[in-house]
Order: sequence, then C-alpha cells, then structure tokens
Amino acid sequence: MPHPLGIKPSKVIAVHLNYPSRAAERGRTVSYPSYFLKPASSLSGAGEPLPRPDGCELMGFEGEIALVIGRHTRDVAVEDAWAHVDFVTAANDAGVYDLRYADRGSNLRSKGGDGFTPVGPRLLDARTVDPARLRLRTWVNGELVQDDTTDTLLFPFADLVADLSRLMTLEPGDVILTGTPAGASVVVPGDTVEVEVGADGASTGRLSNTVTEGPALARLGAMPRFSAEEAEAAWGPSYTPPPLLDPDLDKGLRSVAVATLSAQLRKRGLPHMSVDGVRPTRPDLPMVGVAHTLRYLPLREDLFSRYGNGMNAQKRAIEQLRPGHVLVMDARRDDSAGTLGDILALRALKRGAAGVVTDGGLRDSATVTALDLPVYHAGAHPSVLGRRHVPWDTGLPVACGGALVHPGDFLVGDADGVVVVPPDLAHDLVADCREQETQERFITEQVRAGAAVDGLYPLSDQWTDRYRRWLGNQPTRAAYQLTENPHEVPQ
Repeated sequence: MPHPLGIKPSKVIAVHLNYPSRAAERGRTVSYPSYFLKPASSLSGAGEPLPRPDGCELMGFEGEIALVIGRHTRDVAVEDAWAHVDFVTAANDAGVYDLRYADRGSNLRSKGGDGFTPVGPRLLDARTVDPARLRLRTWVNGELVQDDTTDTLLFPFADLVADLSRLMTLEPGDVILTGTPAGASVVVPGDTVEVEVGADGASTGRLSNTVTEGPALARLGAMPRFSAEEAEAAWGPSYTPPPLLDPDLDKGLRSVAVATLSAQLRKRGLPHMSVDGVRPTRPDLPMVGVAHTLRYLPLREDLFSRYGNGMNAQKRAIEQLRPGHVLVMDARRDDSAGTLGDILALRALKRGAAGVVTDGGLRDSATVTALDLPVYHAGAHPSVLGRRHVPWDTGLPVACGGALVHPGDFLVGDADGVVVVPPDLAHDLVADCREQETQERFITEQVRAGAAVDGLYPLSDQWTDRYRRWLGNQPTRAAYQLTENPHEVPQ
C-alpha cells in the first residue's frame, strides 16, 4: 500500500496544546509549545481502520491540521518558516488513554500504535493557503463535534516550525501535528471519525476512519489500565464519572448518627476510628464520602520553595477531587497554621467534594462556613500553611486526628464529629446501627414514661418481649438493601 503522504517521514511531531478553546476546556494554558513524538509507523490513510486494542476502553480522537515539511529545515527564522512547509492536510491524532500512565508526557505507547495517526485524504499546497485562515472540523458518526479556526492559535504554525528547527533538522516529509481544538473525546469500535481542513474554498476532503476492535496486547510490560483521572481526560467535559459510593449505601450511612457508627465500630474491636479534635463549620450539613488524602510535613524553609510553591501537593489534591470525595488532611494535629482557605474550599466544592477534614487550622473561616461544604477542622487560624507545614504528597494512608485513614475509606460526619468507616464493614454497620437506633427510640419512650434505666439501657432480656411487641406496632420500614455488592467500591 502506498504511503499516505507519498514519502515516509523521519518523524511525526505533535503539539500538546495550541487552541484557546482546548486550553479553556482543560482549564490551563501554556506560555510556550511543548511536543511529543509519534513514530512514522503510526501513520495511516483515509479508509484504513483505527484499531482499538482489546482491553482498552478509552480510544480518543483529536482532529488536527498536519503540516508536511518540504525541505531540510534547520534554525529557520519565524518570517521564513512557512516557506519550508509544502503541504497541509487533515489528521487524527488518536490514542488510548488506558496506556497514558505508562509513558506520562511522552505518550509513546498511548499514541504510537500502528494506525493511530490517519492523515489525508488530499494535500493542500501550502503556498496557496493562508495558515491563519484555515478551518478544522471533525465529525463522529456524522455529528459535528469539533469546529475551529487558526486565527487565534496560541502558537501560529510558523512559530512551531521555527521553534522546532532551533534544535533539530526537519526533513522532507516530516509531519507536524498542530494541536486539537475543544471537542475531542472518546470513540468505540463501530464509530467513524471524519476530519476535514478547509481554506478559501479548497478542502482536504474528509479523512474518514472507522474504529475497529484490535487484538489484545501481549502480556508484557504495561497493560491497559482504566482510571477515573484518565477517563476524565479522555472524555473531556462530557465525562460523568460513576459515583464513588453506591447511592443506597450513601443513603444508609446518612440515615444513622456518627455516635451510633462509633459504638458499632467499637463492638467490632475498632475503638480508634474517630477523627479527634475537629469541629464542623456547618453542623447542619451531614457528610458522607470517600477519602482522598493529603499529607503535610513539618516546615523546612530550605525545602518549601520546592514543595510548597506552584502546583504543590495541596493544590494537586484539590484538583484530583471527584464528586463524592472527602479530602482528608494530615496536618500532624497542628492547628497553628491554616491548611485550607476560602479559595481552595470553593474549588473543592466546585469539584464536587462531599467535604473536607483537616486536623490543622482553617483560614477564612467565616467565608468557608458560608459555603455549602462540610468542613471539619481543628480551629480557625489566620496564618498560611508556610508558617508550620509543607504540603508533601497525596493518595496515601495518613493519620488525621489520631485515626488512620486509607484512600477509599468512608468518612461520615455530623454535629458530633467524624468517623472512619472501613468499606467492607459499611453494609453490616448500617443495618446494626439502624437496629441500635430503633432500640434507643424504644428506650427513650420508656424513660420518658418514668422507667429506670437499670436493665433497660442497654436493653436486657427482661425488656426483650416488651420491645418486640412495641416493634410490631411501629410503622413498617423498608428494609435496607444494596443494589450492588457493597464490597465493590471504587478506590
């Protein structure tokens, strides 16, 4: 089969981020272009299959404009760079996010598979088009999903050519993929992706490729791995993650008091599951969620600039939150500096956090209290974290208020405080808590009627028959059931 470009390039270079619409979609921008390489063997033509390896779920498409270099290009000035481009065509910078973790940044395995870079079907003569007046469109199964123009690029095409040529020689036939606009997402076997580039009446035609189910990868090295983080990156804004906590179990945990949970945990030999020394900003807001952890270490001035500034572990933890997460901060029970303020609390709320628990201090306490976000803290303090703490790492077991919290544990809070609930015990705990609270309602009624507590609280055998008769006269309550296996909880 002839090569889709007529000449095999020595390299395919792709730009990470270039369209303002994509930057806005991703919530970040960059001050200079960054690149990754795709092997020439990833190139394919119009009509060829786009194979998704068996075992992968996150095949992403990215409609792009491809530049084809026409002559040896080294250390060229910006004003001369476009003359070194021979052709413009359509491309699909496809890849599988299931493998992105394996070569973070380089994208070698996730984007380098055979057939992962379709280009074509026609080449536009670069001399006849204005690089700032191109239009890029992408369709999936006939529906327009990407539509953008090149007049507002972060980095115009000539800048890319000149920038790359500062350090490497661009050879005839080399391909530069110039970035994708907003709208890139996920496709599955059977979906057809079409990309077209147009300019002043000229068109590349539609580059059409259908996703197929490819063979499974040999079990060697990194294997496909699904994660919520990569799913969100692959799907973009349209991604709706599955709930971290089964809705029925969430409802069950909300139906019982933290004090009751604590009592039942103690009966199971777990007396140290409360997060001690924390108070709620909003006692009226109960909290149920899944732990996402952040650890602070004692301040060391010589390390703070490295670990405390920029996108530090504290900010990363906030941006990693998914709906239903409770951010649990291990601040070594030192409340003499803030570990959370109003801006990051608001961001946690916008990320869908179910709450925040810190055994350190809280800044901007009045503003945080006004948010519809349960926050448990060791006390208000005006100081920033750099006074006592360095945010160090996330996603590992931590100690918070004397309790060991593992990522994926359940956190339940109310006006009394917070307890840690092991996921594998949660279902049985709720059932036993409901029984305990039903007994306590009966006991309360008897005490209100004048009964002594001896033998009544806790309920002894002499009261059992009377309790059963009372129970039979109560309104029927729906049994607590889970629709899923309670032990299969996402971590």
